[in-house]
Amino acid sequence: MKCQKCEKPATFHITDLIDGEPKELHLCEQCAHSFLAPAHDDSSEVMPAMAGLLAQHLAVGETAEELARLDQQACPVCGITFLEFRKQGRLGCPHDYVCFQKELDPLLVNIHGETQHVGKVPKFCSVNAEQQTQLIRLRREMKEAVADEAYERASELRDEIRGIECAGRDED
Repeated sequence: MKCQKCEKPATFHITDLIDGEPKELHLCEQCAHSFLAPAHDDSSEVMPAMAGLLAQHLAVGETAEELARLDQQACPVCGITFLEFRKQGRLGCPHDYVCFQKELDPLLVNIHGETQHVGKVPKFCSVNAEQQTQLIRLRREMKEAVADEAYERASELRDEIRGIECAGRDED
């Protein structure tokens, strides 16, 4: 996508509510910087409220650095990075809510109005959350073992996964 002001690649996507209507802006870094921190002249263009808040709390250069740092952050259980989450829109395991809590809380409040689940829960769940987290971790370790050509370790992990899955089916 190109910048709406100068045709460079847009790296900042800003959605602002003006008179109750959402307005999207797609800007390159330079145009976003000038939009968020305009020169102090008496121009007739009024800075939208959202841009003003962003300008107060975040400098444009810092947001790119902060996002790059966040994108490298990975869940220790499933291995998903924050970049993968942003691209896919899906988390890898329940532990991701803890790992990325600081970044996810504002997003969840914005989308759902809450940060705690208040809906229905499946009546018949094959494994509990702790077992599910363990299975995800074991599958990731098995994948890494295969990639490292540690086939004996991979087969041990496979057997452990099967044992947990069979135990879960027996409980149902």
